[in-house]
Amino acid sequence: MEIISLHGTEDRLYELVARLVMDPDIIRQNNNYPFKTTPQYIWHICMCDGEVIGFMPVKNTSGGLYIDNYYIKDDKREVLDALITNILAASDKPVTALCHKRHTDVFRQHEFITCTIFAQYNKMQHIARKENGVDDT
Repeated sequence: MEIISLHGTEDRLYELVARLVMDPDIIRQNNNYPFKTTPQYIWHICMCDGEVIGFMPVKNTSGGLYIDNYYIKDDKREVLDALITNILAASDKPVTALCHKRHTDVFRQHEFITCTIFAQYNKMQHIARKENGVDDT
């Protein structure tokens, strides 16, 4: 398993994920919510044997990083875990995630806390920490 990170408008990103983000079954799995990208996004893509098995677009905002949609093939916990680990390691900014209810426990294991509960999602927040363990806020 390998994770690569690509800017939101790189040609390689489209080559890797276009088939997936337009697949009706995958869109349905994402509660019919479309996948979006702009230059403010970094896509973290999990690959295994040349196949995309998960991706997580992360938007860089003034308030931190924001995850509002993602794909995990067959809901494999280890793929979601690897993507979250990669995102948290790559930044010291706060991360907000709108996660599927079925994935709440995985986010919680990465020290995300639930801020808002919706019908199909939980909005969760991870507060960035300094290397010495003290909150940045």
